[in-house]
Amino acid sequence: MINVFCNEKGSGKTKALVNLANEKACKAKGNIVYIDDDNKMLFQLDRNIRFVCAEDFKLKTAKEIEGFLCGIVSQDYDVEYVMVDGIMKKVDIEDMPKLFDKIKYLVDNHNIKFYINISGNSEELPKEIQKYVVEKQ
Repeated sequence: MINVFCNEKGSGKTKALVNLANEKACKAKGNIVYIDDDNKMLFQLDRNIRFVCAEDFKLKTAKEIEGFLCGIVSQDYDVEYVMVDGIMKKVDIEDMPKLFDKIKYLVDNHNIKFYINISGNSEELPKEIQKYVVEKQ
């Protein structure tokens, strides 16, 4: 399952994603990974959630993010949820469909649920991504 939360910057997406991650931490049978582009939310997350600051790895392209996500999944077979916040702004919009194809592969073959925040207007996203956009967080 892939859920994309798309709204303008400052609309509360990050806070909602943190709250969702903390809710999932109480019920999850597997592990939760929260990936952000900075450390601001580190202490807002349940201590059982694995926090990863993507900035520490200097990710710049969709291919690098794809490899990064595959690396996370390959090192922990118990990942159940991956929350992604802030790093999608590094992805060129024309590269998004291929990145989401890889995420869909991870979802289908490793039974992982992805929740992804994207800043902006959902109507401006490629149609291949729009199908994952959910209206409410």
